[in-house]
Amino acid sequence: MLVKQLSLFLENRSGRLAAATRVFAQNGVNILALSLADTSDFGVLRVIVDKPEAAHKALRDAGFTVVASDVIAVEVEDQPGGLAAVLDILQKDAVNLEYMYAFSSLKAHRAALVFRFEDPDAAIRSLTNANVSVMSKTDLLGE
Repeated sequence: MLVKQLSLFLENRSGRLAAATRVFAQNGVNILALSLADTSDFGVLRVIVDKPEAAHKALRDAGFTVVASDVIAVEVEDQPGGLAAVLDILQKDAVNLEYMYAFSSLKAHRAALVFRFEDPDAAIRSLTNANVSVMSKTDLLGE
């Protein structure tokens, strides 16, 4: 139930994000979800892609600093309170959340929440015990 996420460290200068996405395109890698955060000196692009191993290699070969990590994605109804309900479950079980981002599909009225946890196994137990749908990579791909 863990999903592989790639984190790229990008200098805060024009064209770096475009260069990274070009590497994905040139290698036939589809971006499923992304988050971009910045500081004054660099940005962190977090992506979930359909071919994480190929993307990781291609990015490193292109000179990018990239780190692979495991995250958890859960599916919720895309409606007010969907995120709050999941966070309430995690708070009740004292599961520490490091960061998160989300994406939704208006067509399907579903949303995916992507989380990085200090203890992913505890998070999965907490969520599945509360009947929250923990997604696999296959679920994210819509297969």
